[in-house]
Amino acid sequence: MLRLSAVGDVSHVLPVVRTLQAHWPETQITWIIGKAEHSLVEDIEGIEFITFDKAKRWSAFAEIRRQLADRHFDVLLHMQMSLRASLISLLVNADIRLGFDRKRARDFQWLFTNHRIPYRPRQHVIESFFGFSEALGINDRMMRWDIPVPEYARTCSRQAIPEQPTLVVSPCSSQAYRNWTAEGYATVADHAVEHHGMRVVITGGLSTIENQYGDEIVTLMRHESLNLVGRTDLKQLFAILQRATLVLAPDSGPAHLANAAGTPVIGLYATTNPERAGPYGSLDLVVSRYAEAVQERYGKPPEQVRWGARVRTEGTMERITPQEVIETLDQAMTRPTGNTTVSESPFSP
Repeated sequence: MLRLSAVGDVSHVLPVVRTLQAHWPETQITWIIGKAEHSLVEDIEGIEFITFDKAKRWSAFAEIRRQLADRHFDVLLHMQMSLRASLISLLVNADIRLGFDRKRARDFQWLFTNHRIPYRPRQHVIESFFGFSEALGINDRMMRWDIPVPEYARTCSRQAIPEQPTLVVSPCSSQAYRNWTAEGYATVADHAVEHHGMRVVITGGLSTIENQYGDEIVTLMRHESLNLVGRTDLKQLFAILQRATLVLAPDSGPAHLANAAGTPVIGLYATTNPERAGPYGSLDLVVSRYAEAVQERYGKPPEQVRWGARVRTEGTMERITPQEVIETLDQAMTRPTGNTTVSESPFSP
């Protein structure tokens, strides 16, 4: 398997891995994966991981070459459409080199494969990855993630989230144009405290913009919140998302990690298509202004533009109003299937 990044897409691949393991338990699986993403899944049993550290530039390719020297594989699942991944694929000696169909294979991925999955229009990313297992003759889908959570990460999550309904706000995506406003997050968070008695935890990485968002949300809120931006690793973040009642996030890795944890996600979408990249188990909780954003940007409805087309126009996410997010939060907290009490997810041992 070749899927380097990003965290969200790595989580999307995991149900395919679980499906392969369930149907072919004797099959040896080697996964070539990015260094950062590896830290999330490194302790999954039954998989040999080979990490690629892009910070090392060309020497990283040499390391992969050394590790794969004199090795042969029956099948390569080339699951990433990027030139970097395709160059790595050249280092893999495999009989079957399975990639995306030519219609979807961006960055000339089709030149690096000798077999391709069937074209399926208008699929969610997770469904497109299942095209690989289906091409191998497995039509079942095991919607399981089973990301192991070590005790140190569980301890962190219990300290961050005591026995109280909790809203985790993960305000930033890796792409700034997908981010909503700090004012909007603060307004919704205050509502969660005042109307649902929720604890608010803010999470994020080490980047400057994430720290700015965390500080600004804390400052704008009328109520107390816990700012953990830059203070958790991926395992700790996953444990916190797993223990949360609800997660509020734009199209981002943490939104998809929360989905993997079995926690409902209020996804905020205006720049990307939620039908393609929304939190898979919480599509009914998505707040979307994507259709109107596409209409204004391209002069066409979403069904007439390229599947997955993005709107990078400044201010696009501001189409989403705090009130509609609040209404979705209220809906999530009152529906019978809502996770209104703190619990450990069944998806992780």
